[in-house]
Amino acid sequence: MPETDPDGLHILIVDDEPNIRKTLGMALEVDGHKVTAVGNARDGLAQAALKPFDLVFLDMRLGTDKGTDHIPEFIAASPWIKIVVITAYATVETAVEAIKLGAAEYLPKPFTPGQVKAITTRVAATKRAEASVGALGKAATDGEPGTDLDSKSPVMQRALAMARQVAGAEASVLLRGESGTGKSVLARLIHAWSLRAGKPFGVVSCPSLSAELLESELFGHVRGAFTGALRDHPGRIAALDGGTLFLDEIGDLPVAVQPKLLRFLQDHEYERVGEGSTRKANLRVLAASNLDLDAMAHSGRFREDLFYRLNVVQVELPPLRERSEDVPLLAQRFLSFYAARNRKQFLGFTEEAERGMRAHAWPGNLRELRNVIERAVILSQGTRIGAAELGLNPEKGPGQIEVGDAVTLDKLEEAHIRLVLGSTKSLDEAARILGIDAATLWRRRKKYGI
Repeated sequence: MPETDPDGLHILIVDDEPNIRKTLGMALEVDGHKVTAVGNARDGLAQAALKPFDLVFLDMRLGTDKGTDHIPEFIAASPWIKIVVITAYATVETAVEAIKLGAAEYLPKPFTPGQVKAITTRVAATKRAEASVGALGKAATDGEPGTDLDSKSPVMQRALAMARQVAGAEASVLLRGESGTGKSVLARLIHAWSLRAGKPFGVVSCPSLSAELLESELFGHVRGAFTGALRDHPGRIAALDGGTLFLDEIGDLPVAVQPKLLRFLQDHEYERVGEGSTRKANLRVLAASNLDLDAMAHSGRFREDLFYRLNVVQVELPPLRERSEDVPLLAQRFLSFYAARNRKQFLGFTEEAERGMRAHAWPGNLRELRNVIERAVILSQGTRIGAAELGLNPEKGPGQIEVGDAVTLDKLEEAHIRLVLGSTKSLDEAARILGIDAATLWRRRKKYGI
């Protein structure tokens, strides 16, 4: 028996052909994996109930039994398990059926040892990433609480499942969702779940720089390319070669930079500012936006061909108001973090506070919830956080302004825009309600930092 690989997986084979169980099991054990092989789904589920498995090779036809019918049962036994459906009767229809039921891979018979090894390599990389995901949600020493994306909400679970599924691919992924829903956290998780996990991950915020500086930040420049270019700058694309680049708020990418990014996505080629020679880089690009890029592309405000290149796979993160069942757990996690930071102890929230949090629309999403909890921890003198410390009540949310309050017109306009944005599905819809065009709404958002 060879020495066990440090990335060795616990693998279950469910196949009614003894020869398949033997040959597949030997191939997996040679690579350092621990294998259990059974001939029917009933025994497979019994094994899954006894101990956790990382991966299941499940035959589609188990005598008169249909293996894919048992996929939900295996997932229920171990939500993080990866299922590979194997079959000698491969068709597009059976592949689609298996993936819809929750299978991670689909492997037609006869398969080669190389195909099996490729699958176990991907699953091992995912396992390493998932083992470290908790660290992203426990960043107290970094000065900010992590945003844990685990959720009881079916819509959020579907988004996370799709993100895990596409993580192992090389395609561009577009993350959609309102501001504060956790897009940047999910981008980091996609990188951590991918085969590029050991390579660098970098973030570029598109609205934060002018077109000239953003082009230099992405592609680099040579000395003397422009005033102030005192030395060569390699650029983020070169620095992240082999890894992942996350372009946050891609909808604000300047028009002048869009064709250059499109060229890089198509050909992996680029030039530094002020340099004629062409360079190449192997980089995966993830992007995020809370704008309606589809509408922007059709109206000419965003390059349509670039939108299609970025939007190979789209993952939509729901706003917090659509996953209200997650609010109490998220609030408790933020409470634990800020209580520890401020050297305080709390028993939790009062019933009134919990009702208020459930009823609130949270237009600022996770970011707003986090800020509200931090403020409550600082102000509270008791053992439980009450509604008064949260500033929540059925009529008025934290920081909300009403007509007649002693505030400026700018403050009233900002509050109204925030509320409308929080209750609509797109910027175009919000603009229609506000009676302004999308460009004016964009300028108002920039003005108020929304």
